[in-house]
Amino acid sequence: MDINWTDGFTIKVSTCDRTAVISANREGLLSLAAQLTALASEAPGCHIHYDQYNSLEESSDELIIEKI
Repeated sequence: MDINWTDGFTIKVSTCDRTAVISANREGLLSLAAQLTALASEAPGCHIHYDQYNSLEESSDELIIEKI
């Protein structure tokens, strides 16, 4: 699966009391939308792993989105 990013994207994930908050600029939202669309075409069990080391802003919590 190709993971593409729109130039200038910013995404941060935070969690508090079992609530996840995804904060993103326009480019970040477009990137996530494209990646979720690509994931929808993959086999069950495929996933995308986001963290501060590969795509999220510093101090973000990890986020894994999996197709079931």
